[in-house]
This record gives sequence, C-alpha cells and structure tokens, in this order.
Amino acid sequence: MADLRIEGEREPLLGDTPGSREWDILETDEHYKSRWRSIRILYLTMFLSSVGFSIVILSIWPYLQKIDQTADTRFLGWVIASYSLGQMVASPIFGLWSNYRPRKEPLVVSIFISVAANCLYAYVHIPASHNKYYMLVARGLLGIGAGNVAVVRSYTAGATSLQERTSSMANISMCQALGFILGPVFQTCFAFIGEKGVTWDVIKLRINMYTTPVLLSAFLGILNIILILAILREHRVDDSGRQCKNINFEEASTDEIEVPQGNIDQVAVVAINVLFFVALFIFAVFETIIAPLTMDMYAWTQEQAVLYNGIILAALGVEAVVIFVGVKLLSKKIGERAILLGGLIVVWVGFFILLPWGNQFPKIQWEDLHNNSIPNTTFGEIIIGLWKSPMEDDNERPTGCSIEQAWCLYTPVIHLAQFLTSVVLIGVGYPVCNLMSYTLYSKVLGPKPQGVYMGWLTASGSGARILGPMFISQVYAHWGPRWAFSLMCGIVVLTITLLGVVYRRLIALSVRYGRIQE
Repeated sequence: MADLRIEGEREPLLGDTPGSREWDILETDEHYKSRWRSIRILYLTMFLSSVGFSIVILSIWPYLQKIDQTADTRFLGWVIASYSLGQMVASPIFGLWSNYRPRKEPLVVSIFISVAANCLYAYVHIPASHNKYYMLVARGLLGIGAGNVAVVRSYTAGATSLQERTSSMANISMCQALGFILGPVFQTCFAFIGEKGVTWDVIKLRINMYTTPVLLSAFLGILNIILILAILREHRVDDSGRQCKNINFEEASTDEIEVPQGNIDQVAVVAINVLFFVALFIFAVFETIIAPLTMDMYAWTQEQAVLYNGIILAALGVEAVVIFVGVKLLSKKIGERAILLGGLIVVWVGFFILLPWGNQFPKIQWEDLHNNSIPNTTFGEIIIGLWKSPMEDDNERPTGCSIEQAWCLYTPVIHLAQFLTSVVLIGVGYPVCNLMSYTLYSKVLGPKPQGVYMGWLTASGSGARILGPMFISQVYAHWGPRWAFSLMCGIVVLTITLLGVVYRRLIALSVRYGRIQE
C-alpha cells in the first residue's frame, strides 16, 4: 500500500546501502503510521484554528455596533489587534511548555482557551454595560489559544526528517490557507439565520448570525481536543529519520538514539525571524490597504469594495494553495533558499507595479469636503472597509478619493490592470516567503526541541500583523500610495539584501556539521 501514501510521507525509513550495518529498518511500519496520524491531527488543528479566526471576521464590526453603541472605529482597531497581541504573548509560552512536557498538554489547554473565548463571544450581549470590553477580552483569549501554532510547527519539525520537512510544512500552510478561505464562507452560510435568531432562555443563549459561527467553532474545538487525546502520540526523529530520545516521549525505547550535538547558528535564527516578520508584514499591509485603495482609485462604493475585494482575497487563498503544492515539487529541484529569494523578488515587482504613474487622476470626492486638514485615519477606520454596517446606505454616500487627503489632487490613478497584476504577483510571492521562512527555520534549528524558537517566530509574525496595518494606515492617509508603496519596495529590497548576506548560513544543522550531505 506504500504507493497510495501521499507525497512527502515516505515509506518506513531504511539505512544507506544493502549489506552495511546501517541497512536496517530505522522506523517500523507501526511507528510510521502512528507518526503520520499524529501529524495529520495537527494539520486539522491548524485548519480549525484558522477557521476560528476568520469565521467571524466579516461580522465583528456590525456585531460590535449592535452590542455596544459606544464602540467606534478606534476601538474596533483594538479588537482586531487583540488577537495578534494574544498570540504574540502566548506563542513563546506554549513553545517553552512543549519543550519539556508532552505536546498534548499545551495543545489541549490552548484549544480549551479558544473554546472558552468563543463561548464568551457568544454571550457578550448579556452584560448591561461595557459589552465592547467583553468582546475585546474574547478576541484576545482567542489569540492566546492560537499561540498553539508554535507547538504545531515545533512538533511537525521534530517529527519529520529533512526529506519530509518541506512537504509537511507546506501541508500545514495549505490547511491554514483553507481555514482562512472557508471561515468567511461558513459565516455567510449562517447569514440566513438573521440578527434576531432564536433565544435559548434556560441558558440565556442567543443563536443568531453573529453567535452561530463561534458556537460551531467551539464545538469543533471540543472535537479537536478529543482527537488529540485519542490519537496524538509523541514522536521525534533526527534529520535522517531515526527516532530520538525526548523528554516528551511517553515510553523509552532502546532503539532511540541521542540527539546529535551542535550549536545553532544564532545569526541565521535572527535573520529568519526578520524574514518571517517581513513576509507577514507584507500581507498585513496588502490586505489592510486593499479596501481604501480601491475605493479611492476606482470610486467603488463600500458595498462594491466588500464584494470585489472579498472575491479577490478568496482568489488569493486559492492561489496560495496552488502555490504551496507547486513549492513542494520545486523545492526538491532548486532548494528552499532560492525559492525564498525568488518569492521576495516577485513581491518587490508586485509593489513596484503599484506605483502611480501617468497623467490620469482619480475621481475626487468633493462632497466630503469639511476642512483642509488631513484626517487622522486610525487602524480601525482602515479595517472598516471590510465590513458594511446595515445602517449605512451606500447609494447616498459620495465615492472617489476624498479631498481631505491632499495627495488625491496630484497623485495619478493606479490603473485597474496595474492593481490586478500586483494582486497576482503578491499572491504568488507572499505564500512562498511565508512557507520557505519557517521551513528553513526548522532546518537551521536541527533536531533539538524547537518549541521556544517556534514561539518567537510566531510572535514575530503576530507583531507584523499588528504593526503592518498601523504603518500603512498612517502613511497612506498622509502621503498616499506613491510613498506607501515606495517604502514597501524599499523594505523588500533591504530584506533581499539581508537574505543575500546570510544566504550561505541558511542550511540545516546536520548539513552544517557534515552529518548529512545537502
């Protein structure tokens, strides 16, 4: 049945050559099946974590307005950022925990926190006041629960050989991307329930279009906990695929070997953290700016922006899945470092194409003129383009580039062909940079426990998702797309330079010490 196994999940590992002492079974068939069952459970965990984040992303703003009329766009920014803040704080903690205890423990605890957060979200309408703060806490707790991403990546890195690593990491990324795609789809499916819905008086639970998605997410979280407890086993192999001794193992085995010694290249570790930060920063900037940019450049109404940009982001998710499949095949021929460099170059070209040029200018929104000052656009006001409040009538709102943004008067329009070409290129480059960064990271760290290091990597990505929207909202509002995208081009150039400097250092620990040929 070996021919039926999916690519990247190899047959039980063998030694080097027939007749040698190494020509023996390094992994039994039973161990192989148990190892991959455990890894697949973590694929599911990553998928459900992504769904839990995105399943309410389209309804947060109208729900926040409904439960607390004192909430404004500034507070919305904090609600959105609280998820990443929670994940940034929790990731190193869960990572450290997973280094010294069975990985089931941080996984179960983190998922339980997510379940509790979803339940709290479903009840934020109950308190008589300060409801918005309960939502803030709920999203923050959900982010803390999502800190288990570090554990998932650490486990997968430790349970796969170098030959299996890229494929396994690509599968994790695919599950994550699918979760982000399907979450809003699930949300849309529950829209027919309506805002009123039904109320379960005994437990004071209101089941409507806002709470049903989180209740589903909570149920799936409980199911995930059951599967982890029933199926997940502790497995750890070295870069060749031999079982290693580990404090996380439930049973000791005389066949297990000691972890090879060697110092981790800390320069490479720091460099990859920076590369991963930039990769997440790039996409955070792009998904934040897409709504206001299209409304300014093409005079789209808010309803059109939500519809068209929703389609674009969904298409990018599908594109990412295709890219992950392609990268799994391409990495075997040219290596992860070259693919990462290519991804950064593609991203740079994408932002360069977005630079305004020509003598055609966007439609000016004269009707919105109140004074000559540049508005102090907040993170929440930029994000607000992703939602449409039921109380707003788009047909009565002026469209075009607001005269309050002084740059609208002298900045050429970004043509739709430019924009769509850039979308495709950034949609290719971002998933490549994201996947290759933490795949290389896991190889640089070697077979030692990676929980803490993966925690810091996840924290750097969370920081990027916080700082990216803050950066682009201020630069775009005050100086416009020319400065915004020029600065992004500069950031990517600096990142490419950094990659060039550390290029030779981004190799697997076992390759660095000559135990395995690259």
